[in-house]
Amino acid sequence: MKPRTLPDELLVRLAHEHGTPLYVYDGATITARARELLDLRASSGRGFDAVRYAQKANPSLAILRLLRSEGCHVDAVSGGELRRALAAGFAARDVLFCADLFDHDALALLAQHPFQLNAGSPFMLAQYAQLNPPRRDIVLRVNPGFGHGHDRKVTTGGEHSKHGIWHADLPAVAREARELGLDVAGLHVHIGSGSDLEHLSRAADALVAAAPLFASTLSSLSAGGGLPIPYRAGEPRFDCRPLAEVWDRARTRVERELGRSLRLELEPGRFLVAESGVLLAEARGSKRAGAVEYLFVDAGFHNLVRPAMYGAHHEISVLGRDAEPHVPQAVAGPLCESADVFTQAKGGALEPRALPRAQPGDVVCFHDAGAYAAAMASGYNSQLLAAEVLVHNGTARLVRPRQTHEALLRPELDLLE
Repeated sequence: MKPRTLPDELLVRLAHEHGTPLYVYDGATITARARELLDLRASSGRGFDAVRYAQKANPSLAILRLLRSEGCHVDAVSGGELRRALAAGFAARDVLFCADLFDHDALALLAQHPFQLNAGSPFMLAQYAQLNPPRRDIVLRVNPGFGHGHDRKVTTGGEHSKHGIWHADLPAVAREARELGLDVAGLHVHIGSGSDLEHLSRAADALVAAAPLFASTLSSLSAGGGLPIPYRAGEPRFDCRPLAEVWDRARTRVERELGRSLRLELEPGRFLVAESGVLLAEARGSKRAGAVEYLFVDAGFHNLVRPAMYGAHHEISVLGRDAEPHVPQAVAGPLCESADVFTQAKGGALEPRALPRAQPGDVVCFHDAGAYAAAMASGYNSQLLAAEVLVHNGTARLVRPRQTHEALLRPELDLLE
């Protein structure tokens, strides 16, 4: 079992104080991950000039402000995330908007504020130029023709991915940018979430090959994100230093080609926040279906969708019962869906987990829920969005209240009355 970063007694107290389901984040883990990347140095003595948090992993304002205080930058993939970045105190010039299309909300914000654009589709350039935007320097997201991630649904390169500008189209896009008066100041690549060093290294080579097309304007390279974390007990941690070496060598090759220094960025999301978070639920009862024993909890895939969507693994604990005998159990939630099971493999096959038998009222803890949990939460079955707590510097603070049924129903009732 993976060790928990926060003590069981505190987690149980918070569950009783705020109710369940409940997300709890450990600020010390977030700052430790940020400093690990900010302090990362290659053998040349150089590291990443900026660590840019991909807030889609967890857009909590409290987490955004914490990462800003550590010196991180931020990206945004929607108008809502642009607004969150401003609300968290980031200067507009330090926010990168990354998308494969514009909706009207995002375009309006880009016309008003000096956010920088990271364009993932060629058609975006003309739409952006027509805005007469506050800044003309842009970044291009490159699809290098391959991708790699922990699941095909999070693989963001290759011809089966919607993301990025196809590498063979870059010469035409370079010409169009010049004609539109746009300066391509940066190149960015992101091939998938939960990738490995081999594929992340190949992505660096793709930007080295593309860089000469933008020789007169290029000033930065972005390694994207996709850094994995160990979700299972005993899995090794990803060693970030070889990644820094790979990208520093890539930057040096481009600098020699262009004859000037370049800025190097990293854009992690999961790596910074996943291990900081837990999802707490209350055990509500158990039953058998043939040979399968089910443990039911009051959290479901509306709180943590990764197992249902990807067959993703999250360690599970019954707080206060680690020493008791463990028996195989499938852990299921309250939703009216067969997929609402936390212990399943890719494709939906049940994978019962050896756990202590929980009693009704026990607190069940889902580990590594700081990324793509609250961020992907839904109101399916008219469930309420869960509360969030940040524990930092010895203080546990409610940073988002639990949604209420009044708030859920009032907008509809107002229209009907």
